[in-house]
Amino acid sequence: MPGTPPTRFVYLGPEGTFAEQALRSVPAAERGTCTPARSVGEALDSVRAGDADAALVPLENSIGGAVGVTLDEMAEGDPLVITREVILPVDFVLGARHDIPLTSIRTVGAHPQASTQCRGWLRNNLPDAVVVDVLSNGAAAAGAGAGDYDAAICAPLGATRHRLTRLAEKIADHPDAVTRFVLVSRPGPPPPSTGDDLTSLAVYIAHDRVGALLSVLMELAVRGVNLTRIESRPTGEALGRYVFFLDCTGHVADVRLGEALQGLRRVCADVRFLGSYPRHRWAEAGSALPVPAPAGLSDADYVDAAAWLARLRTGELT
Repeated sequence: MPGTPPTRFVYLGPEGTFAEQALRSVPAAERGTCTPARSVGEALDSVRAGDADAALVPLENSIGGAVGVTLDEMAEGDPLVITREVILPVDFVLGARHDIPLTSIRTVGAHPQASTQCRGWLRNNLPDAVVVDVLSNGAAAAGAGAGDYDAAICAPLGATRHRLTRLAEKIADHPDAVTRFVLVSRPGPPPPSTGDDLTSLAVYIAHDRVGALLSVLMELAVRGVNLTRIESRPTGEALGRYVFFLDCTGHVADVRLGEALQGLRRVCADVRFLGSYPRHRWAEAGSALPVPAPAGLSDADYVDAAAWLARLRTGELT
């Protein structure tokens, strides 16, 4: 969909989850259609098949780490690219059909990751309640709304969607926990450079060469490209064969990142470009500013060095 704003969105469902809440923060999604998918793979395949323009899926959580299924799906199949990231605070609430005292709660519906992140609160406030595992935060809210459980741990959107009374808010043991979601589309021109961008890659190293991973990191380091995340996932080919997922600062249009990509292409068995996109910007005052390039490694420095070399080659300089 190069040049055409997306209007058909799909997200990891069901309704009332953090994924839907994250998607609703994307302005274009409010003007388009938003359809839940049963899995990350289903969401991404709907984009590949042309049934949706973009999919919003979770990539990593500050407590639970990377979402392996998303990484695997991005590394396999027809290429897809990230066009936007959304970082959402994980703000769990305890909801119930009616305003009831906590001492009367005997069962709590919760996704295993949600109950894990609220373990301390549950131990201190509902020590006798039985936690019932469900498939999603949305399913927990729906179950509480239907009376299947006395209460549910869910996203605020889920509590609102299923008309639950919020018995407690901000119950996560780590109040600063966040989940990073990405908006994924079919390949096309990346969003314009903003000066504060990220580029994501899937890198396959040459396993028969000593120092293969070090050579990958050096291609970035010598050009002052900051590596913000590195994850490894098995390729499925054989034990010990991995693909490395990299997030680094910069945009594919930047000179220094462009040179780093050329270097990776030379030294790696394969490189899959997963997109250049604006880094999430927090609305609060004092949010992080773009990190300037080290001395000698800005795009202007590269342009100047290239011009100097060109003059050398033509005999203008000696």
